[in-house]
Amino acid sequence: MVGGDIIEVTYNHPTLGSGVFYPKSAEDSTFDPGGFRGSDDANMVDGGGRNIRQLNQVRWSFESPIAWDMNVTNELATVAALSKSAEEATWTFTSINGTVWQGKGAPVGDIPGNGNQSTIPLKISGGGELKKII
Repeated sequence: MVGGDIIEVTYNHPTLGSGVFYPKSAEDSTFDPGGFRGSDDANMVDGGGRNIRQLNQVRWSFESPIAWDMNVTNELATVAALSKSAEEATWTFTSINGTVWQGKGAPVGDIPGNGNQSTIPLKISGGGELKKII
């Protein structure tokens, strides 16, 4: 079992083109593959005590802070453009352990750039499931 840094996050957008973001080293990253989840409600039983299962689909997501070069590459402007686009990009997330995950989606949530640390909190989410491709 090997964990560690996310090496790169790539996107391929139908109108904005392709690019790469570099996550900050030694920071946590979160993967949620999406798909169906069972409701966690203790009251989901009937009068006879039988379990009632409620299954709902949730979107996949990936989250990690990325480096922000305000002078040259201005990742903040790129994330903002990808966020407001009506079209989704295909994303890949590459781990130091050699695994690569892929999904189709867009940046979600607020994207406040941290000028002191030169980072942006990046969260990407989409429909269907985040798939391990390598």
